[in-house]
Amino acid sequence: MEATREIYWNVGHGVLWGMYFFAFLAMGICAWGFWKRLPVYRQGKPLSRLDRLPERVVLLVKGVLAQSQVLRVLDPGALHALFFWSFVLLFIGTLLIMVQADFTAPLFGVVFLKGVFYKLYSVVLDVAGVVALLMLGGLLVRRFVVKPEGLQTIRDDYVVQALLFSIILTGFFAEGLRMAATEIGINPELARWSPAGLLVGKLFMEMTTAELSLAHKLLWWLHFFLAIGFIAAIPFTKLRHIFTTSANYLFADLGPKGSIATINLEDESAEQFGAATVKELSWKDIFDADACTACKRCQDRCPAYATDKPLSPMKLVQQIGDIARDTPDANLCQSISEDVLWACTTCRACQEICPAGIEHVNKIIEMRRNLALMEGSFPGDEVRSAIGNLEVNGNPFGLAYAGRGDWAAGLDVAVMESGAEVDILYFVGCYASFDRRNQEVAKNFIKICNAAGVKVGILGKEEKCCGEPSRKLGNEYQYQMTAAENIESIKGYGVKKIVTTCPHCFNTLARDYKDMGLDLPVEHYTTFISTLLGNGRVKLTPEAFEFTYHDSCYIGRYMDIIEEPRGILAQAGGQITEMVKSGLESFCCGAGGGRIFAEEKIGSRINVARVHMAKETGAPLLVSNCPFCLTMFEDGIKTGGVEGEIRVRDLAEIVAERIR
Repeated sequence: MEATREIYWNVGHGVLWGMYFFAFLAMGICAWGFWKRLPVYRQGKPLSRLDRLPERVVLLVKGVLAQSQVLRVLDPGALHALFFWSFVLLFIGTLLIMVQADFTAPLFGVVFLKGVFYKLYSVVLDVAGVVALLMLGGLLVRRFVVKPEGLQTIRDDYVVQALLFSIILTGFFAEGLRMAATEIGINPELARWSPAGLLVGKLFMEMTTAELSLAHKLLWWLHFFLAIGFIAAIPFTKLRHIFTTSANYLFADLGPKGSIATINLEDESAEQFGAATVKELSWKDIFDADACTACKRCQDRCPAYATDKPLSPMKLVQQIGDIARDTPDANLCQSISEDVLWACTTCRACQEICPAGIEHVNKIIEMRRNLALMEGSFPGDEVRSAIGNLEVNGNPFGLAYAGRGDWAAGLDVAVMESGAEVDILYFVGCYASFDRRNQEVAKNFIKICNAAGVKVGILGKEEKCCGEPSRKLGNEYQYQMTAAENIESIKGYGVKKIVTTCPHCFNTLARDYKDMGLDLPVEHYTTFISTLLGNGRVKLTPEAFEFTYHDSCYIGRYMDIIEEPRGILAQAGGQITEMVKSGLESFCCGAGGGRIFAEEKIGSRINVARVHMAKETGAPLLVSNCPFCLTMFEDGIKTGGVEGEIRVRDLAEIVAERIR
């Protein structure tokens, strides 16, 4: 007897018209629910996110079918991914039944659910159902029993859990009742290919044929209407992320990580800069709220949230969605609060880990632009003072711009206005130009270049702040003014390549300045030194030392430079002990987003938290590659009560000491 079974056993083919009516009704309700949400998204400004479509489709397939973003965090990512794959298999199994019973068999006499294929079909679907049930149970325990800190539980969570459990369980019970009546006692060999159904079916072996038939019919219809209800409920519950999160993979920002739209400040028709209401955000900024799965990964990795600031990236995104839906004319900055907006360090940890493709940072920057450009608001008087100094002196310290190159006196480095031929322009940055501690880093970088025979030039008094802190604080006007001056100076000297020791300068010159006409190779000194070591232009005499390494946000997450600095330090003789948060999941020093200028008045200090992470490794040395980080860590060591237990040095200092 060939392995197969009767489709629609006990309910008959006469149910088809009713099934398809309710199925199309549910799909219509689902489509109507999403249609009703479109006007909410359309409140935002236009934004093109369907260019490079083949690349976007690949991201969609990887994100949805491979669950690549979800699996970046195995707990609970593995539970979710296994449940998703199992549910997809169950859905495909249902489609195969529909195709055979409603199309190929009646129209062409083709039956494919038979023989070996049917046996495999049965066992795969049974295993998928069991896995789905177990994973759903794991997710239930995590949410309602373990209750991870910060995980929101709302009505939708109860509804979704109950609905999914009911669909799977009624499916198994309906299968068990059918098998009890048609397979277990009649064709036990076939029954073994549905192990879960066999186990359930044995519970009903004492029932009469009539009782089995009635119970099966009732459960079959209950299972059907639960599945139909699931489809109809999608746009009205958290289940909407099935579609919105998937769509967000398609709508991904394909530009360089951390790119910011450059405002046309010369547009005389513009009446608003930045986002005062949701209408000044893009449609994608509003759509992100529906794509959010409330998994709290962004919140867990936010340095501001971890140090008791009022910022939760997850809640900020959800709040934008609530405002867009309920009070679209409300003032965004007041509704969300300035304390929330100014707390962000723009470290991008939230976006790096988000499994839903949500773009948190630029939303905050758009609202900061409204605060800075339209309302003249900044986090504090100390920030306002630094901004004023930048405007007058080209640096946040208020020091005379004429002394910007004084640190290089006596070194083998040319000032560009002298007309010297150079291999690279070293864009020094404000801290390495004026801060005594960071001047040592600059001098050591020059020493390394000299050893390699690299001719270095600097702009000296012609160099201004790159403008990055101003831009991240929302002051686009000041950023563009200083950027234009720097670009004019650089272009005037026919520079071939730029190297920086500041990650913030690096990102700004390499990416942001392109929008303003500077298109030159720009490199951070970590990769530059790595190349010099690799081609033998610099040779080191290794000296053993133990250290832990801090991945600055603007090198690690923004530029994906993770291994090169570690490789350099290993060649110098270093033995690394990684911190709990490192690489792409590194914890911010607290200086990004213009926070280097601001006093940390709310919660605990981010730099102290990071220094303590370094101390916990047991390594006596913390190595950084950023002037902001170096400054913050030296302060954190003093204020965090760990002086004498750990010290901080820059990568360039370690390399320069070991030049052969």
